[in-house]
Amino acid sequence: MSGLADPVWEGFQEAVRLQLAGRLAEAEAGWRRVLTLAPDAAEAHTNLGTVLKSLDRVDEAAAAHREAVRLNPGFAQGWFNLGVVEAWRRRWSEAEDAFRRTLALEPQHHMAGLQLAYVLLLTGRFAEGWAAYEARREIPGRVDRLGLPEWKGELLAGKSIVIWPEQGFGDQIQFARYAPKLAALGASVRLVCQPPLARLFETLGVAVQALEPKTSFEQPDYWIPIGSLPGRLGEDFATIDGRPYLTAPEAARARWAGSASKGSVGFVWRGNPQHPNDKARSLPSPETLAPLREAGVQLVDLTEPQGDFADTAARLDGVELVITVDTSTAHLAGALGKPCWVMLSHAGQDWRWFEGRNDSPWYGSVRLFRQPAPGDWASVVAEMARAWAG
Repeated sequence: MSGLADPVWEGFQEAVRLQLAGRLAEAEAGWRRVLTLAPDAAEAHTNLGTVLKSLDRVDEAAAAHREAVRLNPGFAQGWFNLGVVEAWRRRWSEAEDAFRRTLALEPQHHMAGLQLAYVLLLTGRFAEGWAAYEARREIPGRVDRLGLPEWKGELLAGKSIVIWPEQGFGDQIQFARYAPKLAALGASVRLVCQPPLARLFETLGVAVQALEPKTSFEQPDYWIPIGSLPGRLGEDFATIDGRPYLTAPEAARARWAGSASKGSVGFVWRGNPQHPNDKARSLPSPETLAPLREAGVQLVDLTEPQGDFADTAARLDGVELVITVDTSTAHLAGALGKPCWVMLSHAGQDWRWFEGRNDSPWYGSVRLFRQPAPGDWASVVAEMARAWAG
């Protein structure tokens, strides 16, 4: 871009400054001024598209990114940005094509590899999806490297293996199901996890160790990051076991006994605000669920954590049903076998809930309620009210 005429380059720099400062309306105007002067500037089109997506104008964003790659078919980042928007719009084939084009132009674009993995897994293509999912390990800060022999599927009888944590709490709860499977293959398993998960994971029946700044253990025969386990074990639709695999520890149950009245329904209305998709996945406020209360549902707000995940598990045990947005509570309830209704946003859908179904092969006790359009939580709540009635 530095080869452009000075007024264009100055406008480009100003638009970048506004975009980085989060002044999105001004940034949009800035990019449009640049494009008035240089309508063939592909980079300006894709930057405009990024701003438009942040303003929730995703159809316009997709058009801007498409114009960028039309002008410059060799623009890898333009293809990647288009893929992100198409996935946000749930146009999976278009997103897949864009991510594949990105990788054809830039094979080391590991974020495109990871986004492609999400599309493949969401659409049920597990073998290729798990292989592509390994791209997350090449993205700085995503997965630690222990410098130990990594398990690639070798026989485990008589061997020791350390499972290393990565990603968020919900991911670790989902993938913790595989620790007992490794033990069943004859391995001595040590599951390392963040401290809030340690007491809960002890109910898996394997050795559990809380992650500390200087975690140490006797060198194992193998190690593996927890997110690589389903791929190593060849998980597919035919093999996913949706039965419960976690329980609330007795001490936690005793602590929370009687904390919720009989017949009450626990709800979680928002997730971690630092999550990149939290704006889409969380409810605007707990009052969004008011129609359920009006329908006679005795709601108990479980959004704010109290204690660790063992305590949360015990609190879930005390309610008849859990209603939650797509956060770690959904995975915890499913892993416990607790009846759970999960409210899913239309935009930014997570791969593990797949497409077009109201159940989850991961968790037999979970029922899915999906937005019919972006932001339409009212329809989701109305559908749940009907389900509760009958």
